[in-house]
Parts: sequence; C-alpha cells; structure tokens
Amino acid sequence: MSSLLLTVSQLNSYIKSLLDGDRHLQSVYVCGEISNFVNHYRSGHFYLSLKDDGAVVQAVMFRSAASRIKFTPQNGMKVLVRGRVSLFERSGQYQIYIDDMQPDGVGSLQLAFEQRKEALAREGLFDAARKRPVPRYPARIGVVTSPTGAVLQDIRNVLTRRYPLAQLILCPVLVQGSEAAGQITAAIRRFNERQAADVLIVGRGGGSMEDLWAFNEEIVVRAVAASRIPVISAVGHETDFTLCDFAADLRAPTPSAAAELAAPDRGELHLSLLEKQTAMRRALQGRVEENRRRLLTIRQSRSMASPLYGVELRRMKLDYRAGQLKSAFVHTVRRQAQTFGTLAGKLDALSPLKVLARGYAIASGEQGLVTKASQAQEGDSLRLKFMDGSVSCRVISREIVVPDGEPHRF
Repeated sequence: MSSLLLTVSQLNSYIKSLLDGDRHLQSVYVCGEISNFVNHYRSGHFYLSLKDDGAVVQAVMFRSAASRIKFTPQNGMKVLVRGRVSLFERSGQYQIYIDDMQPDGVGSLQLAFEQRKEALAREGLFDAARKRPVPRYPARIGVVTSPTGAVLQDIRNVLTRRYPLAQLILCPVLVQGSEAAGQITAAIRRFNERQAADVLIVGRGGGSMEDLWAFNEEIVVRAVAASRIPVISAVGHETDFTLCDFAADLRAPTPSAAAELAAPDRGELHLSLLEKQTAMRRALQGRVEENRRRLLTIRQSRSMASPLYGVELRRMKLDYRAGQLKSAFVHTVRRQAQTFGTLAGKLDALSPLKVLARGYAIASGEQGLVTKASQAQEGDSLRLKFMDGSVSCRVISREIVVPDGEPHRF
C-alpha cells in the first residue's frame, strides 16, 4: 500500500469530487433551525447555519434561489431546505447549497403574509386614523381589475340596479402573475394623478393564496394607503384576506358588495325623498293652519271691527304719558329750585360782605392782603376796606400776641 503526497488544495479538491459524485448528496432534504443568518444585501446571497440538538451544518442560498422565496428567513426559525452537499475548497468546509426553503409547519406564503403585515402595521399603514370616508353620492366610480373576469360585470350590474347616475371608469390590469402588482400600482396612481374618480374599487375574484398574492405585494399596499381617493378593497371571497384589505379605507367581502358600498341604493333614496316630502308637506300645512288661526283672531279683534278704537286707545295712552311727563317735569323743577335756594343761602352766609357788615375790615398793603400783624411794619401805609368804603392809614405801632404769653409791643 503506497501513500500519496498531496497538497491541501489537492486534498480538498479530491474530497469535493467525492461529495459531488455521490448521487445521494445531489438532492437532499434537511430540517433544522436557522442560526447565524446573514442577508448579504449587495450580492443577494443568504448565509446561515442549520442546527438541531446535536449538530450544526453550514449552508448558503445564492441570489437566484433566494429571490424566489416569499418570506424572510430569521434566526430561530425552523425550516425544511432542499439542496446539494458539496465542499467549499478554500475553507475545506462542507456545506449545503440550498435550492429551495420552506418554513417547517407553516406555508411560506402564509409566513411571508404575516411578516409583511407586521412590518407595515408598525409603519402605521393600517391605522384607523388614516382611513378616509367614502363619498355618499359619488359621480365617478373607478375600478381597478381585470377586464375579462366576472368581477367587472358584477360591479356593473350592481351599479346599474342601485345607482345608474354614477359613471363607471375602468382601468384594466392583470390581477395575477409577476406583472400584476406593478400594473395595479400604476392604475391607482394614474387615477390619483388625474383625479379621475371619487372612489376606487380595487379587487378581483376568488382564488388560492398564490392567485391573490399580487394584492399582498408591498408596492400595491403602499399605493392603496397613499391614495388620496378613498379605496374599497374587494379581493377574493368573504373568507379571503389580503394586505390590501387592511390598507384600504373600506373592505368589502366580494366585488358585488364593494359596488353596494360605493354607491347608494336609488330605491332607498326614493323612499327617503318621499319621507322628506311628506314631512315638508305636513310642516307647511301646520304653518298655514297656524297663520290662518292668527289671522282669524286678528279679524275678530275690536281693532279690526272698529278701526278708530285703536286710535282712541292710543290717544288715551298718549295723554296719560303726557300727564306723567308734565308732573315729572314740575316735580323736578321744584326739587331743583329748593336745592338752589339752599345752596344760595349757604353761599350768602359765607360771603365776605356779610363778614364786613358785622364790623370787620380787610387790610391790604403794597404786597397784597395783610392777614397778620407780623406782616405790617411801623410806617407802612395800609388800606382798610369796609362794607361801605375804604380808608388809608399808616402803621404807628404794632402789637403781636405770642401763644400762651403776653402781648408784645413793637
């Protein structure tokens, strides 16, 4: 038995050829829990480890395969993968090259639905505060759906029966397949840019989750949420739910129900108008009867029977008011006269002439009034004013009285 001398590269290449040549390893199914997950956004590749209670194996999922799965792998998620086993020669580590991945225990579409719903809900796209009211009497109803399906005809039949006044505007799109989401999004934006409708119905008939998946695509959901025109979502049957339903302003269980929500029933409108007409007629009749009674009361009054009676009555009231006014005027004059006499008496009592009449005089000098002895000097000329005239005199001497003391002569 001879031994071979190999380089590391040769050894890894040989082991890789053994793994690649084993047909049992070319398509294997492995169930495990994801750990060390890395989404290499630049290349689009997924790098991860699969583990169970006893072991770990490395795995890679290239961009071509990763782009086909609907959900986003996460650490701790149990998955079932299909792929081939080979060796990465540079590191000498064997790994699984994954071609397909499915969640273990739940479908990939359902998992993708829940993941996307949770992410968009965190952004507030489904908040009730963002919902816009659907107009009560729309003049134009826009429809985004397939032109060939039964949905359009169902909507047209309902609108023709309930509210033929509304104009139906169709924007035909694909509702299934890889191009459906882009066309639905473009149609919603076109309606908004042109303000071509008062309300939008976006939907399609029933189908599997795969068939309805276009209405779960993020671009469609964001277009519905951003629409300035109120949107009614009508996708599938009553038990079908899509993310478009949560973002729309109103969700209808079927397209026919969406048409009923978008437009009023002309039968109900006609009945409402009849009820309002009856109410108005009754109100008008009541007003007429009330005015008729008032007119009859006026016609039977004494003023209408004898027109001069009203004139005489008002004349009597005028005379009475005139008498009251005259009495009030006389009373006011008398009261003011009394007040005037009282004030005149007080003023007369305070008059300087009254003081002079009692023997007093007013002295004045060159500097004005002299009210104190200390203001006059010996030899000053003073003028004394009496009630009946005045005299001039000269100060010969003066005497000043000091409080609590004897007079002093100067």
